[in-house]
Amino acid sequence: MINVGIIGCGNISGIYFDNLINVFQNTNVYACADINPQAAKAASEKWNVPVLSVDDMLACPDIRIILNLTTPGAHFDLCKRALENGKNVYVEKPLSLKFEQGCELVELAQSKGLLLGGAPDTFLGGGLQTCRKLIDDGFIGEPIGATAFMMCHGHESWHPSPEFYYKSGGGPMFDMGPYYLTALVFLLGSVIEVAGLTNKTFEKRTITSQPKYGQVIDVEVPTYVAGLLRFENGGIGTIITSFDVWNSTLPRIEIYGTKGSLIVPDPNTFGGPVLLSTLDGGGFKEIPLTHIYAENSRGIGVSDMAACILDNRTDNRASGRLANHVLEIMSAIHTASDEKIIYKIKTKINKPNSMPSDLIKGQV
Repeated sequence: MINVGIIGCGNISGIYFDNLINVFQNTNVYACADINPQAAKAASEKWNVPVLSVDDMLACPDIRIILNLTTPGAHFDLCKRALENGKNVYVEKPLSLKFEQGCELVELAQSKGLLLGGAPDTFLGGGLQTCRKLIDDGFIGEPIGATAFMMCHGHESWHPSPEFYYKSGGGPMFDMGPYYLTALVFLLGSVIEVAGLTNKTFEKRTITSQPKYGQVIDVEVPTYVAGLLRFENGGIGTIITSFDVWNSTLPRIEIYGTKGSLIVPDPNTFGGPVLLSTLDGGGFKEIPLTHIYAENSRGIGVSDMAACILDNRTDNRASGRLANHVLEIMSAIHTASDEKIIYKIKTKINKPNSMPSDLIKGQV
């Protein structure tokens, strides 16, 4: 079993604590930390784990993986410190605010013989794994295109502290784009070039959630982002992410092939439904999931990293290289818009392998 230290005890941390303690058989949450002592204390009491300072956690020889759940602006510095202290690192999305920083982290991890990984790990769930099997087995023929849409009106109506979504490192592409782009890369392979257009529709946003109801946020980033993607296999993808849309009936993700079409489930979930339409003309039919992990399995990427450490392997699926490829794509869409260019992607990854079924407690 691999000891994990969790740094950041905010909104997303609960599902990680739960799954790493109660679901996956190869992880143990050794300690937690947060710059907010009250948040760390609350997590410690709820999950029965000790609180350590960040310095003590990074120095602790018993901790093998640092799980970085801080806000995006702190991702790079904390990941770098952890790697420099000899820790394997898994970080919430995005890997960093800047592509150059992501490259630095990937190179640092490699130079030290450590594993780097990053969210999202939803592509390891049963829904997207089933879609990948259908594509690999030729059910839609040769993939030729894809569409992906994340349309909403932002997080200020429900998130307790939504300000950072509208600051540097925020916006719909950097917040939700990782789910959609990771799914597309997992299903179709590397992206090789990108075009994009961006816009900021509202200069200010008013928080309507508690406890900051009525507070006004100055918007610093584009909130409507559209991108065109060319994949290495020649297929063309379209992605739109927006915090400016009040309502929409657009699908989450669809994949188009020479022999059929595939409706992909919400990439922010681990399950289905998966819908397939082929040349028989019968329309879309729901396909039973071929893989497990259909429930909320957030943290499965950490468990897969732990399995790699135990087996002395370096092929963790939610890898730093995958996260950095996605980070470059997101950055490239914004750069292509700003500079009115077609951006040639520099990174390339191999599509991650499918998941085993032996990480859940009680399974052999």
